[in-house]
Amino acid sequence: MLHLWLIPALPLAGFLVNGLFGRRMPKALIDAVAIGSVLLSFLWVLRTLSTLGTMESAYVERYFDWIRSGALNVGFAFAVDRLTAVMLLVVTGVGLLIHIYSAGYMAHEGGYYRFFAYLNLFMFFMLVLVMAANFLLMFVGWEGVGLCSYLLIGFYFLRKSASDAGKKAFIVNRIGDFGFSLAVFLVFITFGSLDFGTVFAAASKMPVESGLGVLTAIGLLLMVGAAGKSAQIPLYVWLPDAMEGPTPVSALIHAATMVTAGVYMVARSAAIYMHAPLALDVVAIVGLATAFFSATIGLAQTDIKKVFAYSTISQLGYMFLGLGAGAFSAGIFHLVTHAFFKALLFLGAGSVIHALSGEQDLRNMGGLRKYTPVTFLTILCAAVAIAGVPPFSGFHSKDAILLAAHHHAPWMYWVGVITAGMTAFYVFRAVFLAFFGSYRGHHHPHESPAVITLPLVALALLSLAGGYFDVPRFLEPLFPHAAEEHNFTLVAISVAAGLAGIGLAWLFYVARPGLADAFAASLGRLYQWVYDKYYVDEVYNATIVRPVVGGSTRMLWRGVDVGVIDGAVNGIGARARGIGGVLRLFQSGNIRSYAAWVLAGSVLALIAFVFGGSVR
Repeated sequence: MLHLWLIPALPLAGFLVNGLFGRRMPKALIDAVAIGSVLLSFLWVLRTLSTLGTMESAYVERYFDWIRSGALNVGFAFAVDRLTAVMLLVVTGVGLLIHIYSAGYMAHEGGYYRFFAYLNLFMFFMLVLVMAANFLLMFVGWEGVGLCSYLLIGFYFLRKSASDAGKKAFIVNRIGDFGFSLAVFLVFITFGSLDFGTVFAAASKMPVESGLGVLTAIGLLLMVGAAGKSAQIPLYVWLPDAMEGPTPVSALIHAATMVTAGVYMVARSAAIYMHAPLALDVVAIVGLATAFFSATIGLAQTDIKKVFAYSTISQLGYMFLGLGAGAFSAGIFHLVTHAFFKALLFLGAGSVIHALSGEQDLRNMGGLRKYTPVTFLTILCAAVAIAGVPPFSGFHSKDAILLAAHHHAPWMYWVGVITAGMTAFYVFRAVFLAFFGSYRGHHHPHESPAVITLPLVALALLSLAGGYFDVPRFLEPLFPHAAEEHNFTLVAISVAAGLAGIGLAWLFYVARPGLADAFAASLGRLYQWVYDKYYVDEVYNATIVRPVVGGSTRMLWRGVDVGVIDGAVNGIGARARGIGGVLRLFQSGNIRSYAAWVLAGSVLALIAFVFGGSVR
């Protein structure tokens, strides 16, 4: 036995130690516990994978029967196959770098021990999610990372915007989780089991559905869950607000791990989706629509973290496009490279914010490459990677998705190419506004300490060279082989779109800085719509939030709670109080009063006896 349970148990132990005793521990010891637990988990992952070798089949460890009721028998079991191996390396490897970075970034923040306790707890639940051997245990990890997201986004709970963002993330994710839970019920009804091995083996033997069948229904419900967790249309609105949390939270939860849980879940369920082409088409269309839509919003944002937030939503859409096109390995490949360069972009943004004493508005930056050279060079590495510039990591994974999309439906390729051009434009727009030109801020910029910059350097190297990790070939035994088009023309077009986006950003924000404002002014109301994110939040508030809150206030609170429940309880209390008020007259403590009541009672009893006897 390889003791797979140790991989999530080590961060859980870190959570317990820091959570219970961290208030009285020095920061150095908190760091040692939090970072050390993740480091040990990462090392145990490496040991496990080296022991398993080629992993031709899944290795499963079943520890005990968790739930047994009638036909339902769910074991507490972990499994490792090639897909799990990729996710374990990303979660523990990138998570370790972010923990190290956090020690420097959060050094002067209150609630230091609480932050690291939450971060370790998140690692535990994410590892449970990716190692689970059945849908129900995956759902436990799924809900756990949602809880930790709420805790970490709302970490600055004294700030209303942060607490509201945490609640928004929690509530929106509950909508998606409801779809996931329905899918779990339908899986059990259909297959009589929730074990991945049993379910996927049975699904692979079922005929391919031409319309809406049970597998399609399962696939669509799973996608509802994925849309919530991975911020896809229409449930993407929580992720931009999640930037209210500390920057390391953005890097870990909302770039490298939690938001990729939906991508992982769909890829894990490939056997179901391959027999439900309608559900697979929905995955592709939702992903492509999300990628394009959020990229347009990213063009006009001025908060550096918000730019990268919409970039995250867009890149997650790319991953779903790859999955929906049947290229599951390409989607996971982009998940891996995205973890490198997006974590770097967020951590780099955090370094900029640290250098400027909390400033996040790109309009108050400029010329920072002279003051923060390490941060500038590392962010530049992430920017060329996400823009798809060859031969860096994003080029390999993005083009694998676009080629699969072209084979699936050529129009999807062209929309994806336009999106790639916009991605390159808004990322380099942020780079040029922050690091080029003259400094427009009010603080004194300074480079971040080594505890912050060293993780940036490590992620920069991964962003540049991560494309040479041949993830698709590694996953080939696990996923059905998707048709590939080694078409130089298609690749050249997508690269040209990225380079054009970079060139246009250079023209607007470096060569002719006034051109951007003039162009925005020429667009008039359209630019304002994009800047205000198409008023989607306002529409949701008007059509969903306010009617629900208003209806709840009028009907449930004032009508049912106050009128019925409180009315009944208060009415009974008032009656009891009235009766008690009469009865208390009999207990005055006055002997003369007692004698009078006894006399009156005797008279009444005598009258009743006399008149009662006469009636008989």
